[in-house]
Amino acid sequence: MKENLKKPVFRLTLGAIFIALSTVLSMIKIYEPPLGGGVTLFSMLPIIMLVGMFGFKWGMGIAFTYSVFQMLLSFGEVLSWGLTPLTLIATFLIDYILAYTVLGFAGLFYKKGYIGIVIGTALAVFLRFVCHYITGVFIFDIWCEWDNVWLYSLVYNGAYMLPEIILTTIGAAVIFKLPQIKKFMA
Repeated sequence: MKENLKKPVFRLTLGAIFIALSTVLSMIKIYEPPLGGGVTLFSMLPIIMLVGMFGFKWGMGIAFTYSVFQMLLSFGEVLSWGLTPLTLIATFLIDYILAYTVLGFAGLFYKKGYIGIVIGTALAVFLRFVCHYITGVFIFDIWCEWDNVWLYSLVYNGAYMLPEIILTTIGAAVIFKLPQIKKFMA
């Protein structure tokens, strides 16, 4: 099985399966705020697992592919928000492509062992939060009813991304302790 991990066809096949799994999990919302986002049922964990199994380069490619699927699934909804063409493009690039591609950064610390996996996972999901925070400040400020758009974006995006960071990091901490997963990671 270990030699299969190095074969491109195996990686592509497993990548497709895990992207599909992440996509289905992203549709199971535990909490969904009114203006987008939401706490999902470990939707980023399969992508983070692949980053650990295949390394940073493959992981970034898989995370990018996942970002495209997330964008396509939300395409109609985002178009209905009434954004200008420029803000629409920025939303797709930052809130979808960049926000989900940064999940590949979970692989930066994998060589540090178990602690590196946990830190890398928390970092990757935090970077996703940063992307959403930026669009909240510079694009979605039009919906801000507060005096301070910076605080509004922090509270709004933090309300769903903080639980995502915690749940995904705990999920990674648990799943990467399993002996079956340790075989792939060794």
